[in-house]
Amino acid sequence: LLLNSAMGPLLLLFSLIVPAACRGQLRAFVVAHSHMDVGWVYTVQESMHAYAANVYTSVVEELMKGKQRKFIAVEQEFFRLWWDAVATDKHKQQVHQLLQEGQLEFVIGGQVMHDEAVTLIDDQILQLSEGHGFLYETFGIRPQFSWHVDPFGASATTPTVFALAGFNAHLISRIDYDLKADMQKNKRLQFVWQGSPSLSESQQIFTHVMDQYSYCTPSQLPFSNRSGFYWNGFAVFPDPPKDGVYPNMSLPVTDTNIHPYAQAMVANIKERAAWFRTSDVLWPWGCDKQFFNASVQYSNMDLLLDYINKHSDEFGVTVQYATVSDYFQAVHSKNLTWEIRDSQDFLPYSTEPFQAWTGFYTSRSTLKGVARRASSLLYAGESFFTQYVRQHPESSICKCGALKQLQSLRWAVSEVQHHDGITGTESPKVKNMYMDNLMYGMFNVKKLMASLIFDMNNAKKNGDYVIVYNPLAWNITTFVTVSVSHSSMNVYDELGNFVPAQIQSSAESHSTYDLYILVEISGLSCKKYIVKPSNGKRSVFIGKSVKYQRKDATRGVQQSPDLLPVVNDCYQIIITDRETNETVQLTQEFLEYHVNGDVMKGPISDNYLFAPNSSAVPVSKAVEMEIVFGNLVTEIRQYFYSNITAQYYIYAMYTRLYLVPEGYDGKLLCHRIEQEYSVGPLEVNREAILRTSTNLSTGQLLYTDDNGYQIQERPFKTYVNNTAARNYYPMVQTAYIEDNATRLTLLAERAHGVSSQGNGQMEVMLHRRLWNNLQWDLNFNLTLNDSSVVHPVFWLILGTKSATTVLYRTSQQALEHRPIVMFGQFSGDKPELPRQLQQKSVHSSPVTVPPNLHVQTLSIPGWRYSSNHTEQVHSIRKQKQGDADFSRVLLRIRHLYEVGEDPVLSQPVTVNLKSLLKGLGSVKSVEERSLTGTWDINTLKRWKWKTAQNPSKGFSNSRNISEEYIVTVHPKEIRTFFVYFQDQ
Repeated sequence: LLLNSAMGPLLLLFSLIVPAACRGQLRAFVVAHSHMDVGWVYTVQESMHAYAANVYTSVVEELMKGKQRKFIAVEQEFFRLWWDAVATDKHKQQVHQLLQEGQLEFVIGGQVMHDEAVTLIDDQILQLSEGHGFLYETFGIRPQFSWHVDPFGASATTPTVFALAGFNAHLISRIDYDLKADMQKNKRLQFVWQGSPSLSESQQIFTHVMDQYSYCTPSQLPFSNRSGFYWNGFAVFPDPPKDGVYPNMSLPVTDTNIHPYAQAMVANIKERAAWFRTSDVLWPWGCDKQFFNASVQYSNMDLLLDYINKHSDEFGVTVQYATVSDYFQAVHSKNLTWEIRDSQDFLPYSTEPFQAWTGFYTSRSTLKGVARRASSLLYAGESFFTQYVRQHPESSICKCGALKQLQSLRWAVSEVQHHDGITGTESPKVKNMYMDNLMYGMFNVKKLMASLIFDMNNAKKNGDYVIVYNPLAWNITTFVTVSVSHSSMNVYDELGNFVPAQIQSSAESHSTYDLYILVEISGLSCKKYIVKPSNGKRSVFIGKSVKYQRKDATRGVQQSPDLLPVVNDCYQIIITDRETNETVQLTQEFLEYHVNGDVMKGPISDNYLFAPNSSAVPVSKAVEMEIVFGNLVTEIRQYFYSNITAQYYIYAMYTRLYLVPEGYDGKLLCHRIEQEYSVGPLEVNREAILRTSTNLSTGQLLYTDDNGYQIQERPFKTYVNNTAARNYYPMVQTAYIEDNATRLTLLAERAHGVSSQGNGQMEVMLHRRLWNNLQWDLNFNLTLNDSSVVHPVFWLILGTKSATTVLYRTSQQALEHRPIVMFGQFSGDKPELPRQLQQKSVHSSPVTVPPNLHVQTLSIPGWRYSSNHTEQVHSIRKQKQGDADFSRVLLRIRHLYEVGEDPVLSQPVTVNLKSLLKGLGSVKSVEERSLTGTWDINTLKRWKWKTAQNPSKGFSNSRNISEEYIVTVHPKEIRTFFVYFQDQ
């Protein structure tokens, strides 16, 4: 530096100390974590006992011993159980301190790390909100980063959900092996993901794909035959060893081996660094069930990190303990320009050519079905309870007790979204755990809804009635089915008028009858129907049965068959022999893929994998048919047998068409063909499919939904090996095929695998039963020997593309949220309501939105936190824990359509919240929140990542809500509000 002075120019020399990271050295962020499956092989209780409780106890204690040490916690279920039942007061104080000082960080923050392929977006949001609500009311913190390292493929819905929740960056790992290799080679593992094609760039999220080593530390060391960097070894079940010695504990770090340890770690850091654009390297330290003895972990890693840093010039690397936040802040600060990935997902997922992880789309179909029914019941129970609390402020029902009943089902539905839960990839005892928790929660919510009805009705036990609740915020016209013991019945409405209904023999039981009741119900409203044996005058239509003899399906057409039309105002189905192609536009058949169970003979199918031996083959040799004709419902019953003399059928299909009387809105009813199947028990190593073939020229192009939120285009791809399995995709709610003019849509009430293996074809996997001798599968009981009978339901919609676009969006929700039917006793002999219930159910203001909007949530969460962040943080510091808040109503409104999908329904919709919710009371105030509720939308400033399309780097903007409570919902938006009402 040259200075002028009185003595003349003065030259001063300075020695500039340049930090290692600035000299071109690599900087490794060592992120300590334990991947803790909420289920999988062991139940939650078994895991808590064997290792999970010890993780949090020992990690908290060890973090307090060194300010440099850090740890990330992911799933909340184990942490909440530890916090409530294990943690001491001292532990709890330490957790607060560690969070404040940045040594402990919660990432994701949901109840579980949810699966991305077979979960519904509603349930993803639920489990995320459950975890976030707990974290915010307990610690005042809001997770801002994801760690979605283990789900089997990545959906484009998840980055959208996380962006709406306020996350700044998203992290995934499991994507197709060949795609990951290509992305590694070209340093494209990091990008900005626009998960939704319709949402603005403000909902983009920076995404990091983990490299080939994924979320685990390298397991092998060149100088040791033990595991690498796992000094606590592997967890032991059922009991931790009393001597503290676990299997495969890494060699302790000593003066003798510290240099080889450092060399191995540095080599892996450098290998990983070559696949990314910055000199900052994310180095995950941990794996499944790690850190149950954090003392031995940190004491060894401390020595290793210190040694590497002291020799950083030699190694060219510096290392530091870090959180996910530390890493992403470093990357964000580099101010690089990132490429944008569009809304394409990373499904399906394969790890090798013959390891296509597409079997789990269907595994444990019964669990998938129960999980979705539980979710639907919870959805109905939440809005029912919310309306009750608002309309009955002085009720005798204990609100705290009612909230606990709802919370039991919230917990169970959240828990089963785990990526080894609803996927069907768990052991049988864990499946039973999920089922038990779901059934317990469903029992509680049914009991709650019944008690609310009883309280409103003030009923006495005398006479039968049916209460039907419409959980959708649309007016609906549909049929509900009630099982009755008499064939001669009448149905009346609340005013004593006859209600259209039809009774017929049950397909599943010889001792009962199915009573179909046509119901018209306003949005989020109840109606009451009186069901009584008819005494003389009969109003119910009788379904008349025509039975056909069992036919040998292998002998083809013997004679010219009689055509038998089944018709309503929208469709005509002609049942005839398969050979008469002139009259059949759409055919369906059950087939099975045969799979190998011996690893010595080739690839196998298991809970996860689908690896068929060859093409699917027909399964039935004989078929019986019965058609029940009626004025309202016509049902075709088909039974498929393994041979002409078999005693029991192995497959059954029940197809229903509805005819709606004049004066009723039958648009959705008329345009759907409803099908219910009975499949199983299967033979071992069989995978059952339903193949629907049409004369549409589709070019094998299939469309399926991501999580019931958006549609993905699925072109058929040819591979050297395993082409059939690698062209299977998850169908959570919807799949369709189309040609230039016509579309065939299938809607499902549970997840399935779906594929288009031929032109004009769509096949859905319905059930799987497998066994193999792979030792890993046998050790963990993951062979999927599922001998159950499953009963999935589909709705078929066929028509022009424009017409089906309108129909399937609303029909999706109508199938998912069918009316809740509750049975009770009625006071009095006449079909007349007590005055109180008449006023509430007949004259109350319904909650209805336009057909392109959906009320995704209407609930009273009962969260105890203040929505004012400053107040909430202050309350936590003062240790003031409030009571459950019953005045705060959580409302989410979702736009169902994409930009440009429909000329009318894809337009933004303006909603007056005050008018919409007037049936609940007079709106006092409305706050717009982040998706999970923990952020005021006006204070949420997400990071903005620089892209070529958006070169300015800064924070994303937020928006204000109208003072008049008028909001505009744009295509695919999900807007979240806290609503407060005037006291009644």
